[in-house]
Amino acid sequence: MGGLWGELGRKLADRWLSLLVLPGVLYVATVAAAHTLGQRHALDAPFLIQEVTAFAQQPTVTGVGGQIVLVGAIMIASATAGLVAEAVGSLVERLVLAVGWKAWPLGLPAVAGWWVRRRQRRWDDAHGVYHRQRRLALAPDPADRPDPAVGRAALARRTRIALERPERPTWSGDRVQAVALRLDRDHSMDLAVVWPYLEPALPEALGARISEARASLVRATTLAGWAVLYAALAHRWWPAVLVALVLAAAARHRTRRCVDAYARLLEVAARLHTPDLAAQLGFEHTGPLTADLGARLTHHLRGSSPPPVPAGG
Repeated sequence: MGGLWGELGRKLADRWLSLLVLPGVLYVATVAAAHTLGQRHALDAPFLIQEVTAFAQQPTVTGVGGQIVLVGAIMIASATAGLVAEAVGSLVERLVLAVGWKAWPLGLPAVAGWWVRRRQRRWDDAHGVYHRQRRLALAPDPADRPDPAVGRAALARRTRIALERPERPTWSGDRVQAVALRLDRDHSMDLAVVWPYLEPALPEALGARISEARASLVRATTLAGWAVLYAALAHRWWPAVLVALVLAAAARHRTRRCVDAYARLLEVAARLHTPDLAAQLGFEHTGPLTADLGARLTHHLRGSSPPPVPAGG
């Protein structure tokens, strides 16, 4: 048991150091540089070196007590910045996945709804072109068949918008939603109902890969949280805008990649291991997942509705 707690403590310390303190130290150093340089000396490295040297020579800093206090303050400020970045990243994740976007506050559903309809129109156009090209490609005479590059371009354009017809205002939200749409269309299965029961029944290796994909998504959105924190320094030091833009671009790329990997693993798990869950629940079924099994599982796991309220109750 002592070894287990020791390993757990080591992992927590590693996480605290790598995710909170180290990025936080860099941010605190940037805050200090921004405060020292300001807009007037934004890129004046000699001035920064001069100010840092003068600060380091102060008696309160050269003493052991002052150094202990300074290091402690830096660690606390760094960890605090890391926690704030994680909190902002959690908000970014909710916005990116757009779960429940119709209940967003401050009139945002109206703007998001307009954007969803715009994405739907673009997707419908690309989808129509792709299917027209597919029909024409079946012409008996090869001379009547169109250039296949046109169909491939339409498919690529449709995929860039969303794999399925958009229902959410973001690509990442639609990417996860596409898994549920496909399973419902192909196997009559409600993933939201089945997944809480399926996840514990997955093989350990696959479950670990899904957990790691989820953790990677959290790290990617935390990077967006750091971008927001750096952008907040722009009023004091304009180069912070450049840092924020680079971090935001990297966060967007990583978030999309992580969402795609996470969604693929969800679909793999559902298609391959739902029959195993059915066997554990006593369903008589052999072979792969079917629409009949998906519908029966969904009905079984959804449970019954609450009884009606008694008259006069």
